[in-house]
Amino acid sequence: MKKTVTPRGAYPLTKRVGDFIFVSGTSSRRPDNSIAGVDIIDNLGTKHINIEVQTREVLKNIEHLLKQENATLDDVVDVTTFLVNMNDFAGYNKAYAEFFKTETGPTRTTVAVHQLPHPDLIVEIKVMAYKKMH
Repeated sequence: MKKTVTPRGAYPLTKRVGDFIFVSGTSSRRPDNSIAGVDIIDNLGTKHINIEVQTREVLKNIEHLLKQENATLDDVVDVTTFLVNMNDFAGYNKAYAEFFKTETGPTRTTVAVHQLPHPDLIVEIKVMAYKKMH
């Protein structure tokens, strides 16, 4: 079973309220605190941060969190995405489309933000899902 990251503050990663599941802002940070999508490209420590890799990892992390609530990405009804740079929108959109379809996917809002909690994070996503409790 995939290990879950630890929240970086006093909040839950998910919260269920009736049939709604709210997932806190999620990044591509891994349980060991490394960040997916960050490559060192030279011996000076220059980094290349890949928006497509980070977006995929964020959505996989959300998928894992939803699974713990007996839900899937198909249950997501609303997405809010925070991008550090809107120049990354095309790559983010490309990776996002691997998980959601226009006809059946959730509503979505994407906004630019000045920064996220770590300089190597360039995308964060929060979602709301709807899954009837049994």
